[in-house]
Amino acid sequence: MLRVAFAGTPDFAVPTLRALADSPHALVGVLTQPDRPAGRGRELRGGPVKRLAQELNLPLSQPPTLHSPEARAALASWAADALVVVAYGLILPPAVLALPRLGCINVHASLLPRWRGAAPVQRAILAGDAETGITVMQMDAGLDTGPILAQQSLPIDRQASAQQLLERLAALGAGLLLTTLGQAQEGLLHPRTQPDQGVVYAAKIDKAEARIDWGRGAEQIARQVRAFNACR
Repeated sequence: MLRVAFAGTPDFAVPTLRALADSPHALVGVLTQPDRPAGRGRELRGGPVKRLAQELNLPLSQPPTLHSPEARAALASWAADALVVVAYGLILPPAVLALPRLGCINVHASLLPRWRGAAPVQRAILAGDAETGITVMQMDAGLDTGPILAQQSLPIDRQASAQQLLERLAALGAGLLLTTLGQAQEGLLHPRTQPDQGVVYAAKIDKAEARIDWGRGAEQIARQVRAFNACR
């Protein structure tokens, strides 16, 4: 049994958090981003990971940054063997990467090194990729550059929206993460360095990209509609 801390914020991270809660591992605490204004009243509201953490009565911390010892105090007190990171949204400084005995393990929604960055699913659909997948990797100081611990591919249905694909990948990632933690516990992991070839970056989505140019081809417009289905 490992002591596992979790860092995540949106819906995509929820299946992995729930899987950890149902696993034999000890889930010792959750990091998530601070509450944000939402709705017409712009009232502060916690994200999906916060709501699940509260439902599960887990220790919870919402620092706006992790660059100070005070902000890292909760994580340090949890004495985790590993920190699992899924769409957390904050940069992890070297001091955080070095805290857990087994380091920080990220669940990323692409087949790295293709589509490093913030919007891998949307970018894969826009590019017309035939497949995507999940990469579980050991985090380092770079942007999705760490050694690969496990990968599993998933065909991209040509009718699937980004939202549908995100839901499938979230479930896939939860299962692959648990398998990876089991291997880590047994000392059976074999990290492999990401290749230098095939590196592509998935830039953050800009709202202006969702504006349809009706002069483009039908296939390009269809991809655009599917890709931005999950954007709000």
